[in-house]
Amino acid sequence: MYAELLKNFENAETLGGKAWQHAVNLDLIEQVNIKDCSLHCFHYQQLFEMLLKYVLESKSKHGLYSRTHKLNNLLEEVIEYTTFRTDKSQYRMALQVITVCAEEYRYNFLIDGQGYRDSVQIANGLLQELLDFLLKE
Repeated sequence: MYAELLKNFENAETLGGKAWQHAVNLDLIEQVNIKDCSLHCFHYQQLFEMLLKYVLESKSKHGLYSRTHKLNNLLEEVIEYTTFRTDKSQYRMALQVITVCAEEYRYNFLIDGQGYRDSVQIANGLLQELLDFLLKE
């Protein structure tokens, strides 16, 4: 599913291509029975981070992005420095949950799986908005 969404970035030598690589990993992870969702969360957060940074790199005036891993901060930068517009309030909590879960992945396995999955459902809307923005121009 995710690799298909990001098919325009397949093997691209950009941050968009890195996002596609994480999408491939997500699709593979979804095919196996892993009780802990932390691996999925890590790749989902990375997909989003690479895609947001790609938007900043390719669509902002200066082609720059910050070094943060926090998805909310990156979305704020995208809105401030590009022509992308969205109701960020509907995504704020979901992006926060995904960021925190990805940080937890690095240290332990105490992730709230249901909260994470609910956040992914919400964030998938933003993912589609970002892809539509990238592909319309």
